[in-house]
Amino acid sequence: MANTKAALNNDGANPYLGSLAILTSLFFMWGFITCLNDILIPHLKSLFTLNYTQAMLVQFCFFTAYFVASVPCGYLVEKINYQGGIIAGLAIAGFGCLLFYPAAGLQSYPLFLAAFFVLASGICLLQVAANPYVTLLGPAQTASSRLNLTQAFNALGTTVAPYFGALLILATAVKTAPEIAALSTEELSAYQSAQAAAVQTPYLILAAVLFFIAVIFAIIKLPAIESNAAPEQRLDTPSETPHASAWGYKHLVLGAVAIFVYVGSEVCIGSFLINFLHEPAIAGLTEQEAGKYVTFYWGGAMVGRFAGAAIMQKIAANKVLAFNALAAATLVLATIMGGGVVAMWTILAVGLFNSIMFPTIFSLALNHLGPHTGQGSGILCAAIVGGAILPLLQGFFADQIGIQLAFFIPAIGYCYIAYYGWRGYRV
Repeated sequence: MANTKAALNNDGANPYLGSLAILTSLFFMWGFITCLNDILIPHLKSLFTLNYTQAMLVQFCFFTAYFVASVPCGYLVEKINYQGGIIAGLAIAGFGCLLFYPAAGLQSYPLFLAAFFVLASGICLLQVAANPYVTLLGPAQTASSRLNLTQAFNALGTTVAPYFGALLILATAVKTAPEIAALSTEELSAYQSAQAAAVQTPYLILAAVLFFIAVIFAIIKLPAIESNAAPEQRLDTPSETPHASAWGYKHLVLGAVAIFVYVGSEVCIGSFLINFLHEPAIAGLTEQEAGKYVTFYWGGAMVGRFAGAAIMQKIAANKVLAFNALAAATLVLATIMGGGVVAMWTILAVGLFNSIMFPTIFSLALNHLGPHTGQGSGILCAAIVGGAILPLLQGFFADQIGIQLAFFIPAIGYCYIAYYGWRGYRV
């Protein structure tokens, strides 16, 4: 069994660099897949003539899977180890992608929602296994920096996904209900086939890629760091008696709340970006043009994570987290009070400050959990359900008071994250 106390070679290099390089492919893939939701939401909203609340059921079903599956996934990883969890997660996610084929072919919104749930369950298992695994592949002191670096490749996936998604999925303009009613039988059949193919082909390709990566992970050998290792073999732990479970650690519980509001806030912004930029008072862009601008939002997160990985080698992770959260809150408030291109670029700029939040909160919350790290990871991943609750709540307010004012939801979330970086992270 690998020992994290011996995390450095004699020359000071991390012996797990090869394994970390392989793991980055997972972070890229689940970032790419998750961000495609932002493209599919306006597509499905128009196709099924949905209001904002109904359209946000996509994110509700996707992120509810984290709440349902995360804790069981944490226990599963403790039983079958990190590598087994990664293989199982890839297989489940691949099956979820396959479900998009019949959902699109049958034009069934409920089946789409079921496919999102299955896909997210697989990604959840991947996160429960891969996130803590990265924190353990090296010294505890640089765990936040290491997780930020691998999460930067997750952000690379979220950066390229909107552009390709806009080209493939939003390339065919979606007709309104009256326009569909006016089509002849032949025209309707051709239209529905085109809309189905726009979704089917990308997700069939994703399924093939996920199954291929699962085979690769089944063949390669990764360091066997056991999930139930003793405290002294994991992150450095304080001298006090360990708690009976991960729930006994206050900084973990507060961290779970921070993950809840962070994911919810990030998804709120990403989910509404295309419709927000489509507003005449903001930018008046077409859906396909707006979809390409979403790349700036996620691209900022990618740049910020690469920068954050270097910055947190010199500055305490909690301080960087607090600063970024305050900056994000300020930008969201500027979006609410502004208009035109100012509101457009302030909301897109939030992505830069989102960058380091998830991996930093995750690593700070897992610090000093010892043998409860696997359970703690499951709890934190369950908190990703914020991506289901907050966008649905924002959708309700968007229907009542408009998209722009509804951004007060993520503004509140970022204020809490600033508190966690200031005091809540303390063990």
